[in-house]
Order: sequence, then structure tokens, then C-alpha cells
Amino acid sequence: MGLDELIERYHRALDEFSRGQPESVKALYSEAEDVTLANPFGPARRGRKAVLDAADYASGRMSDGEVTGFEEVARYASDELATILEVEHWRARIGDRESVEPFELRVTTTFRREDGEWKIVHRHADPIATADESGPLRAT
Repeated sequence: MGLDELIERYHRALDEFSRGQPESVKALYSEAEDVTLANPFGPARRGRKAVLDAADYASGRMSDGEVTGFEEVARYASDELATILEVEHWRARIGDRESVEPFELRVTTTFRREDGEWKIVHRHADPIATADESGPLRAT
């Protein structure tokens, strides 16, 4: 599977994740112990078990969600390593909130080729807390 195909699969998996179904995302992570995850639901995690547990926790706090779009800001790739910076557009019920609410995440994801396949080795996502009238992460 090429990098573009993996990113498409990753995006579809994130949509499932927004409905409390983390398995498709977790399947895309490397099995190596140097994997990392930093998300808005807790501290940064390192190591496969810690990352998968953190993914379960985050997805378990979401329901009735969907990821409505992705804006790729930058991509850096070599034969063995690739990093993308994206703005992800989500809608989900978080925790015990009564309504489904939209939010945006600023996300950096790094992929590594392992045994001929691309795998996620790092994801850092944080909410975009301030509005910029020119749009998210636009060059001036």
C-alpha cells in the first residue's frame, strides 16, 4: 500500500474513531515500541501498549461523531519516513455533553515504512483554540 492509500485509509479510520470505534486506527500503528501519541485527552504516551490504551480512552469519550474534512497543510516524505500536517474537521459528542459539537484539530502525523508497509509512528493532535479570520494555518 502506498502512502496516499494509507492516508486515505487513516482518514476513514478516524471517522470510525469519532464514533467510539478505535480498532481501525489502532491497526495502522507500528508495532514498534518507539511509537508515540499526544492528544487532547491526556499526556503524551510512548510505547505500543500506552499508545493503544490512550487511543481507546480518547475514542471511548466520543460518540455520534464524524470527521467532515481534512486540509493538508504540508507533507514531507522520503522513501522510509513521511510527515503530514493537517487540519482535521470533526463533529462529535464528547463525554457526557448533551450535543454533538464541531471542533478542529491541528495534527502532525509521522509514518514509517516497516517491512514494505507504511505505519503510523507518531500522532500529535491539539484543538485550535483561537479563530483566525484568514482561515486555519494560511500562509500570508
